[in-house]
Amino acid sequence: MAKRITRASTWRVGVPLVCLLAGLLLGATHGVSRGGEIRRSDAPRLVDLVRREQFEVGRLNAERDRLAGAVDSTHGRSSDKALAAMLRRAAELAADAGLGAVHGPGLVVTLNDAQRDANGRFPRDASPDDLVVHQQDIHGVLNALWTAGAEAIQMQDQRIVATSAPRCVGNTLLLNGRTYSPPYRVTAIGDASAMQAALAAAPLVTLYKQYVVRFGLGYTEHVTPDVRIPGYTEPVRMHFAQPAGPVSY
Repeated sequence: MAKRITRASTWRVGVPLVCLLAGLLLGATHGVSRGGEIRRSDAPRLVDLVRREQFEVGRLNAERDRLAGAVDSTHGRSSDKALAAMLRRAAELAADAGLGAVHGPGLVVTLNDAQRDANGRFPRDASPDDLVVHQQDIHGVLNALWTAGAEAIQMQDQRIVATSAPRCVGNTLLLNGRTYSPPYRVTAIGDASAMQAALAAAPLVTLYKQYVVRFGLGYTEHVTPDVRIPGYTEPVRMHFAQPAGPVSY
C-alpha cells in the first residue's frame, strides 16, 4: 500500500513539471521564430554557401591565369625571361637616373661663408645675410653646371639627381634629409672649360662673386683631370614621371 502512495505522489508532481517545461520550450520557440517557421524552405543551406564560394574561387583563379598569360605574352613566355628583361631595362636607365658611380675629368667649385679678417672682424657695413652662402647661390652654381652639359654632379658627399633639392636652413644646408655646414663643395664631371664659361655667364654666380669681393665670401674653381662621383644610394621616390622613350625587350 505504501508503494502505491509513493508512486501516485510522484506522478502528481512529475506530470505538471513536464507540462511546464514543454510550455516554456514552446514559448521560447515562438519568440525566436516570431510566429514563422524556423527552418524555411528558402533559407540558405551550408552546402549551398560552400558551392558558391568554390565557384567564386574558381572564377578568380581563371582570372589570375588570364592575367598571368597576358603578362607572359608581353614580357616573355616565362617569368624568368620577363624578370631578366626588366632588370636589363633598369640597368640601362640607372645611368640616367644617377644610380651608378662615374668618373672623368671635371670641375670642383667651393663656396664658403665670409671669414673674419686678421683683426677678427667682418666689414662694418655687412649684415648677417651678406656673410653667408644662400640657397640661391648654390642653385646658381648647380644650374650653370647642368646648362654646360655636366654629366654628373656631387654636392658634399651626395650625388645630385632629379629629386635632389638643396635647401638652406639658417647657415646650414639640408640635402636629402642630411644637414651640412660650409664650405660647400660641388663636384661636376664634364667639359671644364664649358662649365667655367657657364659659371662666368650665370647672373646669380656673378652676383655672388661681387659679394666675394665686397664681404669676403669664399669661392674657388678647381679643374681636375679625373674626379669620381658615387651613385645615388637613397630610395628614389617619384610622384610624377614621364617615360624616357619606347620600351623594348
